[in-house]
Amino acid sequence: MVVIRLARAGAKKRPFYYLTVADSRRALSGAFLERLGYTQPCLRKGQEPVISVNRERLDYWLSVGAQMTGSVKRLLKGA
Repeated sequence: MVVIRLARAGAKKRPFYYLTVADSRRALSGAFLERLGYTQPCLRKGQEPVISVNRERLDYWLSVGAQMTGSVKRLLKGA
């Protein structure tokens, strides 16, 4: 099954997540099919989290049956 999930990157205590499309059997930060965007949730005080998503490709993957994880649903619902 194909899933849309977050892959963690960045330094310690400064997370950076890529929004990726991957086979559900692969490791979380392993091989992926396509990178759809990114988010940087923890910035300095007073700054809003950064979210960038290629909506056209996201809609394509959802139309062919990819499932979003719970964290991705919450992230996109707030964006």
